[in-house]
Amino acid sequence: MTSDLDHALDLDLDLDAYLARIGWSGERKPTVAVLRSVHRAHAFGIPFENLDPVLDTVPSLALPDLEAKLVRSERGGYCYEHNSLLTAALRALGFEVTLLCARVVLGAGPGDVRPRTHMLMRVGVPGEATPYLADVGFGAVGSLLEPIPLVTGAELHDTPRHHRLVHPPHDGPLELWELQAESGDGAWQGQYAFTLEPFEAPDFEVVNWHIATNPRSPFAHLLYVQRTTPDAHLSLAGRTLVVTAADGKREERELADAAETVRVLADTFGVRLPEGARLPE
Repeated sequence: MTSDLDHALDLDLDLDAYLARIGWSGERKPTVAVLRSVHRAHAFGIPFENLDPVLDTVPSLALPDLEAKLVRSERGGYCYEHNSLLTAALRALGFEVTLLCARVVLGAGPGDVRPRTHMLMRVGVPGEATPYLADVGFGAVGSLLEPIPLVTGAELHDTPRHHRLVHPPHDGPLELWELQAESGDGAWQGQYAFTLEPFEAPDFEVVNWHIATNPRSPFAHLLYVQRTTPDAHLSLAGRTLVVTAADGKREERELADAAETVRVLADTFGVRLPEGARLPE
């Protein structure tokens, strides 16, 4: 049995339309420089949002649907959509991509063990010995803007952000990696932890369904929207709007009602509701 994601990754992407959507132009070769610049352009070019689950719809991971939503419409998506789309683009450019799955540790309490729910990618660059960790779908102020070399102790100054990879204590048979981001006070904060075990398309079909429909999933009932610009990170959680400047300064305010939320989605995040859709009051 094949899945939507199998179908997405096997089809040809309209690469011209995708690159136009993220505002990228350059020599289409599988080099480290191209990987970095395409990754950064995607992070800036397409917002993170979970409107579909909030509106009681499970997002499709089929490539035609991803293109219609993230490339040809004023919409975004969450990690499975973003990283499925980037996977198709990177493969079209000649990179080797392996899907991985992580446990989010950001915001977890001591002893909390969350399920693996976050999609990310190991990217191989032809002719280069070092692979890269790529991820444009984390949807947080600590998310990667550029891929980070997948080697022990790697640090990345993906201006204005700063990331590193460490090996936290772990009793399992596979080496555990953790992506950390430097916070405004100079401390390191874990974002997610993962092993290098490859995951397949059906794995993410199951996780996508769980995240979109499980009543205990925050994505199933609370609106989360993120947009990254060169100068700031914009976040909307429910009706709480937070703007974090490149220097770490934060401004926060509450939106008045659903009507203002719809306006902010369109004017600030570049996201428009599907025709006929209404946000919960």
